[in-house]
Amino acid sequence: MIAWRSTWSIYTRELVRFLRTAFQSVLAPVLTTSLYFIVFGAAIGERMPDLGGVDYGAFIIPGLLMLTLLGETTSNSSFGIYMPRFTGTIYELLSAPVGVAETLIGFVGAAATKSLILAAIILLTARLFVDYSIAHPLLAVVYIVLVASAFSLFGFILGVWADNFEKLGIIPMLILTPLTFLGGTFYSIDMLPDPWDKIALANPIVYLVSGLRWTFYGSADVSFGVSLGITLAFLCVCVATISYIFSTGWRLRE
Repeated sequence: MIAWRSTWSIYTRELVRFLRTAFQSVLAPVLTTSLYFIVFGAAIGERMPDLGGVDYGAFIIPGLLMLTLLGETTSNSSFGIYMPRFTGTIYELLSAPVGVAETLIGFVGAAATKSLILAAIILLTARLFVDYSIAHPLLAVVYIVLVASAFSLFGFILGVWADNFEKLGIIPMLILTPLTFLGGTFYSIDMLPDPWDKIALANPIVYLVSGLRWTFYGSADVSFGVSLGITLAFLCVCVATISYIFSTGWRLRE
């Protein structure tokens, strides 16, 4: 049976931490996204043809949204578990009558809430630069929550794995961000020449960007079913990994 009071405590603590760092967590990503819209949407977008019947400025919205969500969700989640380990307060969580389910629901619920807030602000900001519509708004919300949950768990694993601040930023900065830029954020995979269009499909971020783009415009480089399946599979792998971490105490207990 899940102890919902413990879950709520973890959830609110993480959410309050997010609000305390609102400038870094909200304003900085929104400012960066706005600059992308100005450069790619306004300056370059006027010279670009429509992609699949969608204006280029509107076409890049799902990619930019995914670029921000993946980076911010992973970083916030990894920092959220790393700091208790760094300060030693992780032992309070480990000694409390709180199970793996309560911990995951608390952390993932907070990450999903933060992601929805950030996504809503980015979409409102995008409205200032381009006109767009969302073909499947409910699916878009569900998919954003799934991706945010998966990468919140992934960030949780990174926070447990890292033993210094340098390692904490290696994967988000040197692996996740480049893969997102190469994952169809600013272009369609169909625009790449052979064999690069096939090589690009080896990038897992392609499926995430494509899945979100389908919820917006009803068309994408990859089938939405494939994108959803890969997202759910990654989510399950992260849950299994964290369950193993808590059951063995790997890097949580000296």
